[in-house]
This record gives sequence, C-alpha cells and structure tokens, in this order.
Amino acid sequence: MAKSRILPLVPLPQSTVLLPGIVARIPLTNRADIAALLANIYSKASTPTVEANSVTIGCVPLNSPFLSADGKQLIDDGKPSIGPKLLVDPAQAKRTDLFSYGTVGKVTGVQGRRQGDLTLIVEGVSRFTVDRILKDRPFFEARVITHEDQIIRQDNVEVADLFTQLKQLSRELIALIRLSPLLPRGPSLSLSPLLARRLELYIAKKDLSDAGVLADFMTNMIEGTHEEKLRVLAALRVKDRLERVIEMLQRQIKGIHGSSRIISITTTVPHDGMIDPDMLNKLRQDPRMRNIGNGQMPGGMSLPPGFGGGGGQQADEEANETDELKKRLEDAKLSPEAQKVADRELKRFAKMNPNQAEHQVIRNYLENLAEIPWTKMTEDRLDAATLANARKQLDDDHYGLEKIKKRLLEYLAVLKLKQAVNTDLDKQIQAIATASEPQAEAAEQSDEDQDVAPKSQVAKIERSTRIQTPDELKLLQHRKMVDKSPILLLVGPPGTGKTSLAKSVATALGRQFHRISLGGVRDEAEIRGHRRTYVAAMPGLIVSGLKKVGVANPVILLDEIDKVGTSSHHGDPSAAMLEVLDPEQNHSFVDHYVNIPIDLSKVLFIATANTLDTIPAPLLDRMETIQLSGYTTLEKRHIATRHLLPKQITTNGLQQQNVSLSADVLDKVITSYTRESGVRNLERELGSVCRSKAVQYAECRDTNTLPAYSPAVASEDLEDILGPERFEEELTARSSQPGVVTGLVAYSSGMQGSILFIEVADMPGSGRVQLTGKLGDVLKESVEVALTWVKSHAYELALTNDPNEDIMKARSIHVHCPSGAVPKDGPSAGLAHTVALISLFSNKAIPTTLAMTGEFSLRGKVMPVGGIKEKLIGALRAGVKKVLLPKQNAKDVKDLPDEVKEGMEIVLVGHIWEALPHVWPGMEWPGQRGWSGVESRL
Repeated sequence: MAKSRILPLVPLPQSTVLLPGIVARIPLTNRADIAALLANIYSKASTPTVEANSVTIGCVPLNSPFLSADGKQLIDDGKPSIGPKLLVDPAQAKRTDLFSYGTVGKVTGVQGRRQGDLTLIVEGVSRFTVDRILKDRPFFEARVITHEDQIIRQDNVEVADLFTQLKQLSRELIALIRLSPLLPRGPSLSLSPLLARRLELYIAKKDLSDAGVLADFMTNMIEGTHEEKLRVLAALRVKDRLERVIEMLQRQIKGIHGSSRIISITTTVPHDGMIDPDMLNKLRQDPRMRNIGNGQMPGGMSLPPGFGGGGGQQADEEANETDELKKRLEDAKLSPEAQKVADRELKRFAKMNPNQAEHQVIRNYLENLAEIPWTKMTEDRLDAATLANARKQLDDDHYGLEKIKKRLLEYLAVLKLKQAVNTDLDKQIQAIATASEPQAEAAEQSDEDQDVAPKSQVAKIERSTRIQTPDELKLLQHRKMVDKSPILLLVGPPGTGKTSLAKSVATALGRQFHRISLGGVRDEAEIRGHRRTYVAAMPGLIVSGLKKVGVANPVILLDEIDKVGTSSHHGDPSAAMLEVLDPEQNHSFVDHYVNIPIDLSKVLFIATANTLDTIPAPLLDRMETIQLSGYTTLEKRHIATRHLLPKQITTNGLQQQNVSLSADVLDKVITSYTRESGVRNLERELGSVCRSKAVQYAECRDTNTLPAYSPAVASEDLEDILGPERFEEELTARSSQPGVVTGLVAYSSGMQGSILFIEVADMPGSGRVQLTGKLGDVLKESVEVALTWVKSHAYELALTNDPNEDIMKARSIHVHCPSGAVPKDGPSAGLAHTVALISLFSNKAIPTTLAMTGEFSLRGKVMPVGGIKEKLIGALRAGVKKVLLPKQNAKDVKDLPDEVKEGMEIVLVGHIWEALPHVWPGMEWPGQRGWSGVESRL
C-alpha cells in the first residue's frame, strides 16, 4: 500500500544503506544539514519537549554509477573501469547524488561521549521512493511515496520455496561464522555462542509473512557491495528481494568453502574443567575476536531490537581508554596502598566487557583515584617576610579581632619553625646515609670475594639493600611528630567575618581554599561517602573537596559545624567528623567509597559555629575554640569606613568622591538603624544610602546640574533615606534627683551597649515592693538582694536612729526601668539598685554623668559581670564621664579601646563601702568606719 508524504531527507555516509528493521549510526561530525533539520523539527513542534522517538526522517543512500535510477544494474562495455571511484561528502551532496529509493527512519537518540564521537541513532521503518525534491538547502526535503510489504499468501509456492532456501542458507552461514576461528582463512566476523544461538532462534521463529523482514536482516549481516545492497533496497516486491539476497548468501558461502581446506582438529579438555589462561589471552589478542558478544555488525550497523548488546566499543578504543587511565594514575603518584588497589582494579577493567554494568563502576572509581591529590602539595611561602606579610594581610582584611589574629600568626610561626626543623632533619638523615655507603660497599665486596659460587639474583638484591641505622629511624620518627596541623573552631555571632578570616589565612599561606557547608547535613554518607555497592555511589564531602582543590594541604573551611544533624536512621554525621578533626587519627582517614587511607594531617581545618550548645562534647574536645565576641560600635565605624562604604560605592556605580559620610552620620546609622553583632545589616543600610545618592547623581547628570550635586550625607537626610530610627539610644539626664541612677546594659542581640535608667520611688504603705519595666527573674532577685542589704544596714547608713527600726515599716517602694517593652534581665544592675535605694532613703541625688554596673551580694561585695567592652562604649556615647566597675573586671579594662580609656574615668570597686565615697565624695557613714577593706577567708 503506497502513501504520499513530505519528509526531510538525510544523505547517508558513503557505502551505507539503511534497511527497514535495522538500526544505523550516522556520524554527526561536519553534518550541518542534520543539525539544521533537527532544529527545524524542534522549532515546529507543538509541545516544548519533543520525544526523540517521535522524530521521523528519510534516510537516502548515495547513488552508484553502476546502477540506474530505478536500481537496475547497467551493462558495461566489457572494459575495466579506470581511475579511482569518486567519493561524495554526504553533507555536500547534490540532488543527482541521491538514490531514488530510501528508508523512513525513526530517530531514537544520540550516542557518544566526546564531541567528535557523536552519532545519530536511526531505526529503519519502511521503504519509500523519492517522487520530487522540494528543497536542498539547508537540508533536503522531498515528497516521497512510502511502500509497505504486500501480504504473502500461504499458497504462494514460489515465494515459500525461496523463503525456505533463505532460512537454510542463513543457518549455514551462521554455522560457518561460528567455526571461522578454526578455519585458516575464515571470515573476519566472529560470533559468540550466545549470540549465534539468538540468531538461530530469530531465524527459526520467522514465518512466511516475515520473509521480507528476514531478507533485509540477512542483507545487513552478510558482506556485500554497495551496489548489491542498493538493489535489495530497490526491490519493493518480496520475491525479487529474496532472489537477490539468496544470490548474495550463496556467493559468500561458496567463498568461505573455497578459501578453506580440510584440517584435523585435536581437542584437549583440561581435567579440572578450567580454561588455560595463556590460551584465553591469545584469543583476546586475536583481531578477529574483538566484536565477540558485542552484537557489532559490519558497516557500523547493529542488530535489530531485542538482541541486546548493541554497539559495544572497539578493542582499540578500549585499549586507548585503559592506557589513558593508567597514565592518569601514574601521574597522580598514588600512595603504595592506593597503587596496589589501582593496579588490581585496572587489570579487572582491561579484561571486562564494556557492556557490563561493573565496567562503568570501575571506570568511575579509577578516575576518582586519579583525581585525589595523594602527594601533590602547595609550597608554603615561608620566607623572612612571611609573618609581616600575613599580619598585613589580616589587618587589611579585618579590623579588630586581635585574639584570632594572634592565634593565626602563632600557627604561621610554628609552621615556619617546623619547616626549618624538617630541613635540618633531612640534612642529618642524608649525612648518615652518605657515611654508611662506603661501609656497605666494603662489606659487599668482602662477601663477593668469599663466595665460592655465585648467589641468586634475589640474594644480591637483598644484600645491596641498605638497612637504616637506629639514629636514622629515630630522626624519621621525630619528623613524623612535627607534621600536624591544628583544628581551629571560630565561634561567634553571624556576620563577624569567620568565613572571610579563613580565606585570609589561605591567602597569607598561599594555599588553596575550599569551603564545605555542613548546615543541614543529615546523612553520615555525605561525610564519609557511599559504599561502592550502591548505585550512583560517590565520595564524601572531604574527599570531593580535596579533588576540587587538587592539593593535599589546602585550607578547608567547615562552615556551620554547629548545625550538623544528630543521630538518625541515616547515621550520625557529627560522629563521622570525629575522625576527620582528630589530629591523632586523620592521617589515615578512610572514605567509604575510596576505601583506602587518605592523609588529612596536612590539611588546615578551620570550623565555624554560632554557638557551642549544639556541638557534641567529643567533637568539641578535638578542636581549639576561639571566641569572636562581635564588633563594637567603634570597630564597626572603622570597618564601614575602610571596607563596607567603598565596596557599596563601587557596587552602585559611583566614584569614591561621589559619596561622603562623616563619623557622626556613620555612628547614627550604626546605633539607630542596626543592632547586631556583625556588619551585614550595616552593609545593607550603607547600600541604601549609596543607592539614594546614585539616584541624585544620575538626575543631576541627566539635567546638566552636576555642580549642584552634594556628595555629603547629613544626619537629617537619614530619616528620608532609611526611614524613622528603629532603635533609640539613651542619653544622660540633664538634672539629677534622689532615687534615679544610671546603669549599664549590653544588648544580647547585637554586641552593643547603652545606659539604662533605674528609677525608685517611695510612698506611704506597709513595706510592699512593686517592680515594673518587663524585668526578668534574675533582675527582680537583685532588687530583693539590694533592699535586704539596705534594710539590714540602715542604721550604719545613717538612715534610721535605732538599729532595730525597720526602714520599710511605714512605706512602700516602686522600682521601674524605662523602655518597658524591652525585656531586661541579668544580675549586673545589683550595685545600681543598692545605690538607688540609698539615694532615695537618704534623699541625696546621684550625679547624672556617673554610671555603674556589677552584681551585688548580701555581704555587700561587688561581683564581676560580662559585656564590659560594649557597656563602656555605649556609656561613652551617651555622655557618661565616670564609671564604677567591679575589681574583678580589671582584666576587661585592658582590652578597651583607647578612645574609651581616655574619654572617661574608670573606678574599680570591690565592696559597696568602696563605691559610696565615689558616688558622694566627702561624705562619711557610721558603718564605713568599722569596715577595714580586708575580708577574712578563714
């Protein structure tokens, strides 16, 4: 039955003919016509994604000068053809170069690994004749008439006899091909027993209705000229097709019989039923055995669907692939243990069929082994200027953070000294080895003179091997002890520069840097890797990081180690980190995928965390913890001036002279619009300011009014740019009154400090105490402690005339802390509460420029508190001139910035009787006379 349709045509490569039911591979190299054809089909598709097997094309072979347009053989003049046959490039073919018959093909996909190996896979469906070519560029398109094989009746004796003869000749040819290795000049095609059995079953199952299908299949299998296959393609009638295929089969079988002679074969079966390995290797090296079991057919064709194993790689490609892997493994300089495993796997890989699933698994494993840096290391830049350069690098990248900078410089100094020690040890080992060589040679010569008979080669090798002396072994052991890197843990709030610090360390050392984010890791296999028995197994994050950087001594940042998942049915990732971060064990870290010890002792691990509460104790014990408390207001001002503001000016397309922020404006942005430990929100706010100035600058430039543009940003402009102030800052009061004292507070949300007013008022009552201002339990208790001490020492404070009189008998008090919506807690206001109560009961006002902090005990002692640095910076900004601190906080005073030390008077007190003279100078109390300032510890 014939049908007319329009199809895009693809000229097939030279000497290639596609028949129905056969799969062909068309190389895509230099085939612009195929690319244009596929692009046109996909652009006209009704759906966004076109299924590969829905693309239909017409595959037309190139014409032959020995055939007519309808496929009939031309009669020559009896003279031999002179000159070579002209080869036509299918990509440049013309209309006259195309054969009049072709095959409708269904595109099933594209195969290949590299750019030059890509092939288009097409499966033949039915024959067609070219009616009229509609266009030839950029690709051929023609109106074709498709033809289906006519139904053969069972009573058609002539076709039935031809079909029976075809099946008989096909089985005979398969049998001869199976025996071809035993024939002296057999055919080059070989079949494995399994594949031959499948072919026999395939032929036996075909009945008379499949005569045309079997004829096309055998045409593809046997060797024939291009003209013979074109004649089979042009045979639309099944009878004509059978006759032409039978003629080709008879000629090939006759050729095999004619090129062979009778030989006698002696078969020896081993007693143990095993095949001789030497014979097996010879068979593998035989060029005729290359395609056994791969289902590969001559001419690049493959078996029809259902046979399996279609299109394996050629033996020479396999050899090149093996040689390439071997060279990569040699260049990787594996450790002895890794080399042993690699050699074993490489031998398995070379002997394995590429169609086996294990083939790709072994290939991936060997490629991973070759990519791991076993011995390749970055040379540390440890010269005379190393420490100075590292200090400059850290200072340029980060302001403040003196503790962490000090620790990193210590590591660099130790690393430099280690290198000097190792160099000295190498010289000593070399000197010992040089001194022992003459003695070894003399002993060897003496042994040779005494030998009556020559010894074996093994004995000579053993004798020539020098035994290391005890001194040399001791030096080598000492060298192993100094080759270790520390495990550092940076703990601090977000945005304080932990990650950028690790990058600065890598830059200062000249090492490679790699960051591993551990946040959300819930599976132990993500750290240790998956075992190779699983599908899509891969190495863990540590080994993958080493592969990426390509050296064995990088700086690896383990980011957010406090957010690693806990134990579950997937394992415990934090427990898997124990071996990685243990300096005594990580020299032999075993990844589940690699399954070979990997030395991680040269890696400098730097971990970061926001809190220590979620890190397991065993893991925390393996790391050296360095606290980053966050940036103060003064430090943020320097960071904004040196780093953040220039970065935001450049990011927003401005020049440095286009934006100017004074110190007062920066301080207002820091204190009124941000309250954080780091500087991320500060950078965002500065970005908003720069974008506002960018709008003004662009408008002035567009309207030619640049002289009127002002780069300065005033404090009054911030409200228009950033909105109303988000945080209000307390300032010292202008006037003082009894019962009001200035305390100090440090905000837990952002490492900033400020002052806090504590107000105490009394009224007639029965001793009731009322607390307001959203106070926490600890703060309430500190009020009770202060009140108890004042009541018990009321007579000594000259507040009552009788030691037994209760000062709260006829009054009630109310303690309040302003900013009632802000939660307040902590013991640091105990001293301030005590002084406020004394001020209220004695009716003496406290100077407004005096502030104080410290925990208070029932014995009158002033105990140490935290956050001194932040509190005093906030107090200086609020206008405080004098501060009372606990004596035990003297160590914190040393870390204060010079601006704070010079801007206010800091007084250290250990007891309330010490503090009162500084609050009210010149005054005396009865109880102060009996206090000596020395407390008995008996």
